Amino acid sequence: MEDIVKQILARPIQVADLIVKAADEAQSFKQDCLELKTKAEKISALLRQAARASNELYERPTRRIVDDTEQVLEKALALVLKCGATGFIKRVFTIIPAGAFRKLAIQLENSIGDVSWLLRVSSSDGEHDDEYLGLPPIAANEPILCLIWEQIAILYKGTVEERSDASASLVSLARDNDRYGKLIVEEGGIPPLLKLLKEAKPEGQENAARAIGLLGLDPECVEQIVNAGAGSVFAKILKEGDMKVQSLVAWAVSELAAHYPKCQDHFAQNNIIRFLVSHLAFETVQEHSKYSITSKQAMSGNQGGAEPNQMHNVVVNSMAMRSQVPEGPKLNKPHSSSGSHHLPPKGNLQPAKSNQHHHHHHHHHPQGHHVSLSGTSIKGREFEDPATKAQMKAMAARALWQLCVGNLGICRTITESRALLCFAILLEKGSEDVQSYSSMALMEITAVAEQNPDLRRSSFKPTAPAAKAVVDQMLKVIQKAEDTDLLVPCIKSIG
Repeated sequence: MEDIVKQILARPIQVADLIVKAADEAQSFKQDCLELKTKAEKISALLRQAARASNELYERPTRRIVDDTEQVLEKALALVLKCGATGFIKRVFTIIPAGAFRKLAIQLENSIGDVSWLLRVSSSDGEHDDEYLGLPPIAANEPILCLIWEQIAILYKGTVEERSDASASLVSLARDNDRYGKLIVEEGGIPPLLKLLKEAKPEGQENAARAIGLLGLDPECVEQIVNAGAGSVFAKILKEGDMKVQSLVAWAVSELAAHYPKCQDHFAQNNIIRFLVSHLAFETVQEHSKYSITSKQAMSGNQGGAEPNQMHNVVVNSMAMRSQVPEGPKLNKPHSSSGSHHLPPKGNLQPAKSNQHHHHHHHHHPQGHHVSLSGTSIKGREFEDPATKAQMKAMAARALWQLCVGNLGICRTITESRALLCFAILLEKGSEDVQSYSSMALMEITAVAEQNPDLRRSSFKPTAPAAKAVVDQMLKVIQKAEDTDLLVPCIKSIG
Protein backbone atom coordinates (compact mmCIF):
# COMPACT_ATOMS: atom_id res chain seq x y z
CA MET A 1 0.00 0.00 0.00
CA GLU A 2 2.81 2.41 0.91
CA ASP A 3 4.54 1.97 -2.46
CA ILE A 4 1.24 2.37 -4.34
CA VAL A 5 0.51 5.69 -2.61
CA LYS A 6 4.01 6.99 -3.30
CA GLN A 7 3.57 6.19 -6.99
CA ILE A 8 0.24 8.02 -7.01
CA LEU A 9 1.83 11.10 -5.40
CA ALA A 10 4.98 11.26 -7.53
CA ARG A 11 3.49 12.96 -10.61
CA PRO A 12 1.47 15.75 -8.87
CA ILE A 13 4.52 16.64 -6.74
CA GLN A 14 6.58 16.94 -9.92
CA VAL A 15 3.96 19.13 -11.62
CA ALA A 16 3.72 21.42 -8.56
CA ASP A 17 7.50 21.93 -8.64
CA LEU A 18 7.33 22.75 -12.35
CA ILE A 19 4.68 25.41 -11.65
CA VAL A 20 6.96 27.06 -9.09
CA LYS A 21 9.84 27.12 -11.56
CA ALA A 22 7.70 28.36 -14.48
CA ALA A 23 6.15 31.14 -12.35
CA ASP A 24 9.61 32.53 -11.61
CA GLU A 25 10.29 32.75 -15.37
CA ALA A 26 6.95 34.35 -16.31
CA GLN A 27 7.15 37.39 -18.60
CA SER A 28 3.50 38.45 -18.38
CA PHE A 29 0.82 38.35 -15.69
CA LYS A 30 3.65 38.03 -13.16
CA GLN A 31 1.50 38.87 -10.14
CA ASP A 32 -1.10 36.29 -11.06
CA CYS A 33 1.61 33.70 -11.66
CA LEU A 34 3.13 34.40 -8.25
CA GLU A 35 -0.28 33.75 -6.66
CA LEU A 36 -0.48 30.39 -8.40
CA LYS A 37 3.10 29.69 -7.34
CA THR A 38 2.23 30.26 -3.69
CA LYS A 39 -0.66 27.84 -3.85
CA ALA A 40 1.38 25.27 -5.77
CA GLU A 41 4.05 25.43 -3.04
CA LYS A 42 1.40 24.73 -0.40
CA ILE A 43 0.09 21.76 -2.36
CA SER A 44 3.62 20.46 -2.90
CA ALA A 45 4.32 20.61 0.84
CA LEU A 46 1.07 18.81 1.66
CA LEU A 47 1.72 16.12 -0.95
CA ARG A 48 5.21 15.52 0.43
CA GLN A 49 3.71 15.23 3.89
CA ALA A 50 1.26 12.68 2.50
CA ALA A 51 4.14 10.74 0.93
CA ARG A 52 5.90 10.57 4.31
CA ALA A 53 2.69 9.25 5.90
CA SER A 54 1.82 6.98 2.96
CA ASN A 55 1.49 3.90 5.19
CA GLU A 56 -1.37 5.62 7.05
CA LEU A 57 -3.35 6.90 4.07
CA TYR A 58 -6.67 5.29 3.16
CA GLU A 59 -6.24 4.37 -0.51
CA ARG A 60 -9.72 5.04 -1.92
CA PRO A 61 -10.01 8.79 -1.10
CA THR A 62 -6.26 9.18 -1.73
CA ARG A 63 -6.67 8.08 -5.35
CA ARG A 64 -9.71 10.29 -5.95
CA ILE A 65 -8.27 13.42 -4.32
CA VAL A 66 -4.78 13.08 -5.80
CA ASP A 67 -6.18 12.47 -9.29
CA ASP A 68 -8.31 15.62 -9.08
CA THR A 69 -5.38 17.60 -7.67
CA GLU A 70 -3.11 16.44 -10.48
CA GLN A 71 -5.62 17.59 -13.11
CA VAL A 72 -5.79 21.07 -11.55
CA LEU A 73 -2.01 21.29 -11.33
CA GLU A 74 -1.66 20.32 -15.00
CA LYS A 75 -4.05 23.13 -15.99
CA ALA A 76 -2.15 25.62 -13.82
CA LEU A 77 1.18 24.57 -15.34
CA ALA A 78 -0.16 25.02 -18.87
CA LEU A 79 -1.39 28.52 -18.01
CA VAL A 80 1.84 29.62 -16.34
CA LEU A 81 3.91 28.32 -19.25
CA LYS A 82 1.90 30.56 -21.58
CA CYS A 83 3.03 33.53 -19.51
CA GLY A 84 6.65 32.64 -20.15
CA ALA A 85 6.39 33.38 -23.87
CA THR A 86 9.12 35.75 -25.08
CA GLY A 87 9.00 38.07 -28.05
CA PHE A 88 6.29 40.49 -29.15
CA ILE A 89 4.71 38.17 -31.74
CA LYS A 90 4.35 35.25 -29.32
CA ARG A 91 2.75 37.50 -26.72
CA VAL A 92 0.27 38.86 -29.23
CA PHE A 93 -0.86 35.41 -30.33
CA THR A 94 -0.95 33.91 -26.80
CA ILE A 95 -4.54 34.35 -25.65
CA ILE A 96 -5.22 34.08 -21.91
CA PRO A 97 -8.87 34.52 -20.78
CA ALA A 98 -9.41 37.22 -18.19
CA GLY A 99 -10.89 34.87 -15.56
CA ALA A 100 -8.46 31.99 -16.08
CA PHE A 101 -6.18 32.89 -13.18
CA ARG A 102 -9.06 33.48 -10.79
CA LYS A 103 -10.66 30.15 -11.72
CA LEU A 104 -7.44 28.20 -11.27
CA ALA A 105 -6.66 29.96 -8.00
CA ILE A 106 -10.00 28.76 -6.61
CA GLN A 107 -9.41 25.22 -7.88
CA LEU A 108 -5.93 25.13 -6.32
CA GLU A 109 -7.36 26.37 -3.04
CA ASN A 110 -9.93 23.56 -3.16
CA SER A 111 -7.14 21.06 -3.78
CA ILE A 112 -5.32 22.39 -0.72
CA GLY A 113 -8.48 21.79 1.31
CA ASP A 114 -8.93 18.28 -0.10
CA VAL A 115 -5.36 17.15 0.64
CA SER A 116 -5.47 18.73 4.12
CA TRP A 117 -8.69 16.82 4.86
CA LEU A 118 -7.11 13.59 3.59
CA LEU A 119 -4.18 14.01 5.99
CA ARG A 120 -6.48 14.76 8.92
CA VAL A 121 -8.90 11.90 8.27
CA SER A 122 -6.04 9.42 7.83
CA SER A 123 -4.23 10.55 10.97
CA SER A 124 -3.88 7.87 13.64
CA ASP A 125 -2.12 9.96 16.30
CA GLY A 126 -5.35 10.74 18.16
CA GLU A 127 -4.86 14.50 18.12
CA HIS A 128 -8.20 15.05 16.38
CA ASP A 129 -10.32 13.12 18.88
CA ASP A 130 -13.88 14.44 19.11
CA GLU A 131 -13.07 17.07 16.47
CA TYR A 132 -15.44 17.40 13.57
CA LEU A 133 -13.25 17.23 10.49
CA GLY A 134 -15.82 18.83 8.25
CA LEU A 135 -16.23 18.03 4.58
CA PRO A 136 -13.58 18.77 1.96
CA PRO A 137 -14.35 20.81 -1.16
CA ILE A 138 -14.46 17.58 -3.18
CA ALA A 139 -17.61 16.67 -1.20
CA ALA A 140 -19.61 19.47 -2.78
CA ASN A 141 -21.16 17.11 -5.31
CA GLU A 142 -21.32 13.96 -3.17
CA PRO A 143 -21.13 14.68 0.58
CA ILE A 144 -22.20 11.15 1.58
CA LEU A 145 -19.16 9.65 -0.12
CA CYS A 146 -16.80 11.72 2.04
CA LEU A 147 -18.76 10.78 5.17
CA ILE A 148 -18.34 7.11 4.21
CA TRP A 149 -14.61 7.68 3.62
CA GLU A 150 -14.28 9.24 7.04
CA GLN A 151 -16.02 6.36 8.82
CA ILE A 152 -14.05 3.70 6.93
CA ALA A 153 -10.80 5.53 7.69
CA ILE A 154 -11.72 5.35 11.39
CA LEU A 155 -12.38 1.62 10.98
CA TYR A 156 -8.84 1.23 9.68
CA LYS A 157 -7.00 3.56 12.09
CA GLY A 158 -9.21 4.27 15.12
CA THR A 159 -9.31 2.73 18.58
CA VAL A 160 -11.68 -0.17 19.27
CA GLU A 161 -14.29 2.23 20.68
CA GLU A 162 -13.97 4.63 17.75
CA ARG A 163 -14.25 1.74 15.30
CA SER A 164 -17.39 0.53 17.06
CA ASP A 165 -18.97 3.98 16.70
CA ALA A 166 -17.92 4.16 13.06
CA SER A 167 -19.53 0.78 12.33
CA ALA A 168 -22.74 2.02 13.97
CA SER A 169 -22.68 5.03 11.64
CA LEU A 170 -22.25 2.74 8.64
CA VAL A 171 -25.21 0.68 9.88
CA SER A 172 -27.32 3.83 9.81
CA LEU A 173 -26.19 4.74 6.30
CA ALA A 174 -26.62 1.24 4.89
CA ARG A 175 -30.09 0.86 6.35
CA ASP A 176 -31.35 4.22 5.12
CA ASN A 177 -30.30 3.85 1.48
CA ASP A 178 -29.19 0.87 -0.61
CA ARG A 179 -26.94 3.09 -2.70
CA TYR A 180 -25.01 4.11 0.41
CA GLY A 181 -24.58 0.44 1.24
CA LYS A 182 -23.09 -0.26 -2.18
CA LEU A 183 -20.75 2.70 -1.77
CA ILE A 184 -19.53 1.31 1.55
CA VAL A 185 -18.72 -2.02 -0.13
CA GLU A 186 -17.07 -0.35 -3.14
CA GLU A 187 -14.97 1.93 -0.94
CA GLY A 188 -13.41 -0.98 0.95
CA GLY A 189 -15.55 -1.07 4.09
CA ILE A 190 -15.83 -4.87 4.37
CA PRO A 191 -12.28 -5.89 5.47
CA PRO A 192 -12.16 -3.52 8.47
CA LEU A 193 -15.69 -4.54 9.49
CA LEU A 194 -14.70 -8.21 9.51
CA LYS A 195 -11.59 -7.34 11.50
CA LEU A 196 -13.77 -5.47 14.01
CA LEU A 197 -16.09 -8.47 14.23
CA LYS A 198 -13.10 -10.62 15.22
CA GLU A 199 -11.41 -8.24 17.65
CA ALA A 200 -13.96 -5.93 19.26
CA LYS A 201 -15.95 -6.18 22.46
CA PRO A 202 -19.50 -7.58 22.09
CA GLU A 203 -21.00 -4.13 21.47
CA GLY A 204 -18.62 -3.46 18.59
CA GLN A 205 -19.12 -6.98 17.26
CA GLU A 206 -22.88 -6.45 17.18
CA ASN A 207 -22.47 -3.25 15.14
CA ALA A 208 -20.09 -4.96 12.74
CA ALA A 209 -22.40 -7.96 12.26
CA ARG A 210 -25.37 -5.66 11.61
CA ALA A 211 -23.41 -3.68 9.06
CA ILE A 212 -22.19 -6.78 7.21
CA GLY A 213 -25.69 -8.23 7.06
CA LEU A 214 -27.13 -4.98 5.73
CA LEU A 215 -24.37 -4.64 3.14
CA GLY A 216 -25.31 -7.95 1.48
CA LEU A 217 -27.57 -6.10 -0.91
CA ASP A 218 -27.04 -8.06 -4.11
CA PRO A 219 -24.89 -10.88 -5.52
CA GLU A 220 -21.97 -8.54 -6.28
CA CYS A 221 -21.85 -7.15 -2.75
CA VAL A 222 -22.23 -10.59 -1.15
CA GLU A 223 -19.47 -11.99 -3.34
CA GLN A 224 -17.10 -9.28 -2.12
CA ILE A 225 -18.06 -10.02 1.48
CA VAL A 226 -17.45 -13.75 1.02
CA ASN A 227 -14.15 -13.17 -0.78
CA ALA A 228 -13.01 -10.97 2.12
CA GLY A 229 -13.17 -14.01 4.40
CA ALA A 230 -16.58 -13.70 6.03
CA GLY A 231 -17.04 -17.48 6.29
CA SER A 232 -14.14 -18.11 8.66
CA VAL A 233 -14.98 -15.07 10.80
CA PHE A 234 -18.63 -16.10 11.10
CA ALA A 235 -17.62 -19.65 12.01
CA LYS A 236 -15.35 -18.40 14.80
CA ILE A 237 -18.13 -16.25 16.27
CA LEU A 238 -20.75 -19.00 16.04
CA LYS A 239 -18.33 -21.38 17.74
CA GLU A 240 -17.25 -19.30 20.72
CA GLY A 241 -18.74 -15.80 20.62
CA ASP A 242 -21.24 -13.96 22.79
CA MET A 243 -24.75 -15.28 22.15
CA LYS A 244 -26.19 -11.89 21.18
CA VAL A 245 -23.39 -11.48 18.66
CA GLN A 246 -23.97 -15.04 17.46
CA SER A 247 -27.63 -14.34 16.79
CA LEU A 248 -26.71 -11.32 14.67
CA VAL A 249 -24.09 -13.33 12.79
CA ALA A 250 -26.70 -16.02 12.10
CA TRP A 251 -29.01 -13.30 10.81
CA ALA A 252 -26.21 -11.96 8.60
CA VAL A 253 -25.64 -15.46 7.20
CA SER A 254 -29.34 -15.68 6.31
CA GLU A 255 -29.22 -12.29 4.56
CA LEU A 256 -26.15 -13.13 2.52
CA ALA A 257 -27.48 -16.55 1.54
CA ALA A 258 -30.85 -15.05 0.54
CA HIS A 259 -29.25 -12.51 -1.80
CA TYR A 260 -26.54 -14.77 -3.22
CA PRO A 261 -27.33 -18.52 -3.02
CA LYS A 262 -23.91 -19.41 -4.44
CA CYS A 263 -22.38 -18.55 -1.05
CA GLN A 264 -24.23 -21.47 0.58
CA ASP A 265 -21.43 -23.95 -0.11
CA HIS A 266 -18.80 -21.49 1.11
CA PHE A 267 -20.55 -21.27 4.47
CA ALA A 268 -20.97 -25.04 4.58
CA GLN A 269 -17.24 -25.51 4.01
CA ASN A 270 -16.57 -23.34 7.06
CA ASN A 271 -18.72 -25.60 9.30
CA ILE A 272 -21.38 -22.93 9.73
CA ILE A 273 -24.15 -25.52 9.21
CA ARG A 274 -22.73 -27.55 12.08
CA PHE A 275 -22.61 -24.59 14.46
CA LEU A 276 -26.12 -23.44 13.54
CA VAL A 277 -27.58 -26.90 14.17
CA SER A 278 -25.76 -26.99 17.50
CA HIS A 279 -27.46 -23.74 18.50
CA LEU A 280 -30.79 -25.11 17.32
CA ALA A 281 -30.28 -28.29 19.37
CA PHE A 282 -29.28 -26.46 22.55
CA GLU A 283 -32.01 -27.06 25.18
CA THR A 284 -34.14 -28.61 22.42
CA VAL A 285 -32.78 -32.17 22.39
CA GLN A 286 -30.68 -33.95 24.99
CA GLU A 287 -26.95 -34.54 24.71
CA HIS A 288 -26.52 -31.44 22.59
CA SER A 289 -22.85 -31.31 23.57
CA LYS A 290 -22.28 -34.55 21.64
CA TYR A 291 -23.82 -33.23 18.43
CA SER A 292 -21.95 -34.21 15.33
CA ILE A 293 -22.99 -34.38 11.71
CA THR A 294 -23.01 -38.00 10.65
CA SER A 295 -21.01 -38.64 7.52
CA LYS A 296 -22.52 -40.47 4.59
CA GLN A 297 -20.00 -43.30 5.03
CA ALA A 298 -20.92 -43.73 8.67
CA MET A 299 -24.59 -43.82 7.74
CA SER A 300 -24.10 -46.47 5.10
CA GLY A 301 -21.72 -48.50 7.26
CA ASN A 302 -24.12 -48.78 10.16
CA GLN A 303 -26.08 -51.90 9.37
CA GLY A 304 -26.49 -53.35 12.86
CA GLY A 305 -29.57 -51.35 13.72
CA ALA A 306 -27.78 -49.25 16.36
CA GLU A 307 -28.52 -45.95 14.63
CA PRO A 308 -32.31 -46.35 14.61
CA ASN A 309 -32.24 -47.40 18.28
CA GLN A 310 -30.12 -44.41 19.22
CA MET A 311 -32.37 -42.05 17.30
CA HIS A 312 -35.40 -43.66 18.93
CA ASN A 313 -33.90 -42.92 22.35
CA VAL A 314 -33.26 -39.33 21.32
CA VAL A 315 -36.87 -38.96 20.20
CA VAL A 316 -38.22 -40.44 23.43
CA ASN A 317 -35.97 -38.28 25.60
CA SER A 318 -36.64 -35.17 23.56
CA MET A 319 -40.40 -35.59 23.65
CA ALA A 320 -40.14 -35.72 27.42
CA MET A 321 -38.31 -32.40 27.34
CA ARG A 322 -40.86 -30.55 25.19
CA SER A 323 -42.43 -28.92 28.17
CA GLN A 324 -39.01 -27.50 29.08
CA VAL A 325 -38.44 -25.68 25.81
CA PRO A 326 -38.46 -21.97 26.69
CA GLU A 327 -40.99 -19.72 25.09
CA GLY A 328 -39.09 -16.87 23.48
CA PRO A 329 -40.16 -13.34 22.63
CA LYS A 330 -42.38 -12.68 19.66
CA LEU A 331 -39.97 -11.88 16.85
CA ASN A 332 -40.62 -10.86 13.28
CA LYS A 333 -42.29 -13.60 11.26
CA PRO A 334 -41.69 -14.20 7.58
CA HIS A 335 -44.14 -12.28 5.46
CA SER A 336 -44.17 -14.85 2.72
CA SER A 337 -42.90 -18.28 1.84
CA SER A 338 -39.80 -16.92 0.18
CA GLY A 339 -37.32 -14.09 0.57
CA SER A 340 -35.94 -12.66 3.76
CA HIS A 341 -36.25 -9.69 6.07
CA HIS A 342 -33.99 -6.75 5.47
CA LEU A 343 -33.62 -5.87 9.15
CA PRO A 344 -31.75 -7.61 11.96
CA PRO A 345 -33.66 -9.19 14.87
CA LYS A 346 -35.64 -6.87 17.08
CA GLY A 347 -33.76 -5.79 20.15
CA ASN A 348 -30.53 -5.52 18.22
CA LEU A 349 -31.36 -2.71 15.85
CA GLN A 350 -33.54 0.26 16.54
CA PRO A 351 -36.50 1.12 14.27
CA ALA A 352 -35.75 3.09 11.17
CA LYS A 353 -36.23 6.55 12.68
CA SER A 354 -34.56 5.95 16.03
CA ASN A 355 -31.09 6.91 17.20
CA GLN A 356 -28.55 4.68 15.53
CA HIS A 357 -25.92 5.15 18.21
CA HIS A 358 -27.93 3.57 21.00
CA HIS A 359 -26.07 0.44 22.10
CA HIS A 360 -27.15 -2.57 24.13
CA HIS A 361 -24.83 -3.44 27.00
CA HIS A 362 -24.63 -6.99 28.17
CA HIS A 363 -22.26 -9.34 29.96
CA HIS A 364 -19.83 -11.39 27.92
CA HIS A 365 -19.91 -14.79 29.52
CA PRO A 366 -16.54 -16.54 29.54
CA GLN A 367 -16.28 -19.44 27.17
CA GLY A 368 -15.14 -22.79 28.50
CA HIS A 369 -13.43 -25.80 26.99
CA HIS A 370 -15.46 -27.27 24.15
CA VAL A 371 -16.33 -30.89 23.83
CA SER A 372 -14.23 -32.50 21.13
CA LEU A 373 -17.18 -34.01 19.31
CA SER A 374 -19.21 -30.85 19.20
CA GLY A 375 -16.84 -28.31 17.73
CA THR A 376 -18.73 -25.63 19.65
CA SER A 377 -18.16 -23.90 22.94
CA ILE A 378 -21.34 -24.32 24.96
CA LYS A 379 -20.28 -23.64 28.52
CA GLY A 380 -22.15 -20.66 29.89
CA ARG A 381 -24.93 -20.67 27.29
CA GLU A 382 -27.41 -21.94 29.88
CA PHE A 383 -26.92 -18.71 31.83
CA GLU A 384 -28.18 -16.52 29.00
CA ASP A 385 -31.60 -14.94 29.44
CA PRO A 386 -34.57 -16.70 27.77
CA ALA A 387 -35.12 -13.88 25.29
CA THR A 388 -31.54 -14.16 23.99
CA LYS A 389 -31.82 -17.96 23.73
CA ALA A 390 -35.09 -17.70 21.81
CA GLN A 391 -33.62 -15.10 19.48
CA MET A 392 -30.59 -17.30 18.86
CA LYS A 393 -32.81 -20.24 17.94
CA ALA A 394 -34.89 -18.07 15.64
CA MET A 395 -31.87 -16.72 13.79
CA ALA A 396 -30.27 -20.18 13.57
CA ALA A 397 -33.48 -21.56 12.04
CA ARG A 398 -33.67 -18.58 9.70
CA ALA A 399 -30.09 -19.09 8.55
CA LEU A 400 -30.62 -22.82 7.99
CA TRP A 401 -33.76 -22.02 6.00
CA GLN A 402 -31.87 -19.78 3.57
CA LEU A 403 -28.84 -22.06 3.39
CA CYS A 404 -30.82 -25.13 2.37
CA VAL A 405 -32.83 -23.45 -0.40
CA GLY A 406 -32.18 -25.54 -3.52
CA ASN A 407 -28.96 -27.03 -2.11
CA LEU A 408 -28.89 -30.82 -2.07
CA GLY A 409 -25.63 -31.11 -0.15
CA ILE A 410 -26.71 -28.86 2.69
CA CYS A 411 -30.16 -30.47 2.87
CA ARG A 412 -28.48 -33.87 3.18
CA THR A 413 -26.17 -32.54 5.90
CA ILE A 414 -29.11 -31.11 7.83
CA THR A 415 -31.22 -34.26 7.58
CA GLU A 416 -28.28 -36.41 8.71
CA SER A 417 -27.96 -34.27 11.84
CA ARG A 418 -30.46 -33.68 14.63
CA ALA A 419 -31.92 -30.68 12.86
CA LEU A 420 -35.01 -32.55 11.64
CA LEU A 421 -35.87 -33.57 15.18
CA CYS A 422 -35.20 -30.03 16.40
CA PHE A 423 -37.51 -28.60 13.74
CA ALA A 424 -40.25 -31.03 14.79
CA ILE A 425 -39.99 -30.02 18.44
CA LEU A 426 -39.66 -26.31 17.75
CA LEU A 427 -42.56 -26.40 15.29
CA GLU A 428 -44.73 -27.29 18.28
CA LYS A 429 -43.06 -25.64 21.26
CA GLY A 430 -40.90 -22.87 19.84
CA SER A 431 -41.65 -19.17 19.82
CA GLU A 432 -43.80 -17.80 17.01
CA ASP A 433 -40.76 -16.77 14.99
CA VAL A 434 -38.93 -20.04 15.55
CA GLN A 435 -42.01 -21.94 14.38
CA SER A 436 -42.22 -19.88 11.20
CA TYR A 437 -38.57 -20.28 10.26
CA SER A 438 -38.62 -23.99 11.12
CA SER A 439 -41.60 -24.56 8.85
CA MET A 440 -39.90 -22.64 6.04
CA ALA A 441 -36.73 -24.70 6.43
CA LEU A 442 -38.72 -27.94 6.32
CA MET A 443 -40.55 -26.75 3.23
CA GLU A 444 -37.26 -26.11 1.41
CA ILE A 445 -35.79 -29.46 2.51
CA THR A 446 -38.83 -31.39 1.31
CA ALA A 447 -38.80 -29.45 -1.97
CA VAL A 448 -35.23 -30.60 -2.59
CA ALA A 449 -36.10 -34.15 -1.45
CA GLU A 450 -38.97 -34.22 -3.94
CA GLN A 451 -36.45 -33.77 -6.76
CA ASN A 452 -33.91 -36.23 -5.33
CA PRO A 453 -35.09 -39.81 -4.67
CA ASP A 454 -31.94 -40.73 -2.70
CA LEU A 455 -32.46 -37.91 -0.21
CA ARG A 456 -36.16 -38.71 0.02
CA ARG A 457 -35.52 -42.38 0.75
CA SER A 458 -32.72 -41.81 3.27
CA SER A 459 -34.25 -38.92 5.21
CA PHE A 460 -38.01 -39.41 5.01
CA LYS A 461 -38.50 -43.16 5.15
CA PRO A 462 -41.53 -44.11 7.29
CA THR A 463 -39.41 -45.95 9.88
CA ALA A 464 -37.15 -42.95 10.60
CA PRO A 465 -38.15 -41.54 14.04
CA ALA A 466 -37.11 -37.93 13.24
CA ALA A 467 -38.99 -37.95 9.94
CA LYS A 468 -42.05 -39.41 11.64
CA ALA A 469 -41.92 -36.68 14.30
CA VAL A 470 -41.74 -34.01 11.60
CA VAL A 471 -44.65 -35.43 9.63
CA ASP A 472 -46.80 -35.89 12.73
CA GLN A 473 -46.21 -32.31 13.83
CA MET A 474 -46.96 -30.87 10.38
CA LEU A 475 -50.19 -32.89 10.24
CA LYS A 476 -51.18 -31.38 13.59
CA VAL A 477 -50.61 -27.89 12.22
CA ILE A 478 -52.69 -28.69 9.13
CA GLN A 479 -55.52 -30.20 11.18
CA LYS A 480 -55.67 -27.18 13.50
CA ALA A 481 -55.51 -24.76 10.57
CA GLU A 482 -55.06 -21.84 12.98
CA ASP A 483 -51.87 -20.17 11.78
CA THR A 484 -51.71 -19.48 8.05
CA ASP A 485 -48.01 -18.64 8.27
CA LEU A 486 -47.38 -22.23 9.36
CA LEU A 487 -50.21 -23.81 7.39
CA VAL A 488 -48.94 -22.97 3.89
CA PRO A 489 -45.38 -24.32 4.27
CA CYS A 490 -46.65 -27.39 6.14
CA ILE A 491 -49.13 -28.21 3.35
CA LYS A 492 -46.39 -27.76 0.74
CA SER A 493 -44.05 -29.99 2.75
CA ILE A 494 -46.60 -32.78 3.14
CA GLY A 495 -47.60 -32.50 -0.50
